[in-house]
Amino acid sequence: MERTILHCDCNSFYASVETLLDPTLADGPTAVCGDPESRHGIILAKNEKAKAFGVQTAETIWQARRKCPDLRLVAPHRAEYVKYSRKCNELYLQYTDLVDPFGIDESFLDVTGSMHLFGTGEQIADELRRRMREEIGLTISVGVSFNRAFAKLGSDYKKPDGTTVFSRENYRDKVWPMPVNTLLYVGKRAADRLARLGVHTIGELAACDPAFVHGIFGKMGDTLLRYARGEDDEPVRSFYEEREVKSVGNSMTFAHNLLGEDECRMGLTALCDNVGRRLRSRRMVCQTVQLGIRDPEFRNRSRQVTLERPTNSTRALIETSMALLHAHWQMDKPVRLLSVTAANLLPENQSCEQLSLFDAADAMQRRDRQHKLDQTVDELRRRFGNQSVVFAHSVKKKEKNDENAQEKPG
Repeated sequence: MERTILHCDCNSFYASVETLLDPTLADGPTAVCGDPESRHGIILAKNEKAKAFGVQTAETIWQARRKCPDLRLVAPHRAEYVKYSRKCNELYLQYTDLVDPFGIDESFLDVTGSMHLFGTGEQIADELRRRMREEIGLTISVGVSFNRAFAKLGSDYKKPDGTTVFSRENYRDKVWPMPVNTLLYVGKRAADRLARLGVHTIGELAACDPAFVHGIFGKMGDTLLRYARGEDDEPVRSFYEEREVKSVGNSMTFAHNLLGEDECRMGLTALCDNVGRRLRSRRMVCQTVQLGIRDPEFRNRSRQVTLERPTNSTRALIETSMALLHAHWQMDKPVRLLSVTAANLLPENQSCEQLSLFDAADAMQRRDRQHKLDQTVDELRRRFGNQSVVFAHSVKKKEKNDENAQEKPG
């Protein structure tokens, strides 16, 4: 039996939730952003009226206000976003248990087994849109298709509050003329590369030789070609299925640009402390450490290294991240954002390591001491709060900043 997949995408989710909290925001252009005084001056979301002025997600506040001087800015209420996301999924679950969240504001639904109760995929989509408006106060756009990739395309096709059906009969006429960058997982870099090769539409990608696409993008190219040809067979998982954790990461945009080794180490220490604690709480170790760097001009750089020994040690994460930073960044250049991600995870009891005959005892003792120290710190924080134990480097840096602040006149 042919599958019927829905992709439900909340329209202007953050801004819409903020409007439910403060209905006066509906009167004009509104955008959600961080605190400009803390350098988190990036647009996170905007409503339709702001979008009409050309305001875009991820641009700076000053760029947005240059386009729309009357733009009203509000700080994000993340707990409310989580609450409304839960309400949306609870509504979807009334139609099927195959609800697979794809983010805080979008979910895939497989309604194949529900159509004898609720009608066609298009009818279910229309009913979900109506109930979402009337019962929750949000609007959604819904794509209906026989696979996930085309359903995702459909939810982007009519916004806001629309239903689009891409079927076996019409996808060649409707999907294939669309720009290739609208296809799931085709980012700007991949689209630019395809454009240089004369591939501009999804249909042109679908017509490519598989070996040609694989030669350019590897395994991801195989996936993109299946998506373009309508051959995506990825299932929609049950909402209640336990999710496999594939990575654990954390990022931070700093109140001022970091400059020099000491300041970068301070930032990486805080990030690795968080990542290490989360790994240990899951009893996982990582085989790969990834470092992300963003400069004040919003240029991003990402580097990673595969470890000789899997780890969840905070100190090992710090030293590995610092080594990556030294190898791929000039310390006299400012840093706006850092991220650390532990990837290629394994359960602690499935990891193993190779030790030489000469350093085995010392190495194992050092790692055992570090593991016991990490466990002690985790337990103290669990009992007395996260701030009960902090790294000395961070404390020294904070004291230095406090001293500098006291020396400033006025």
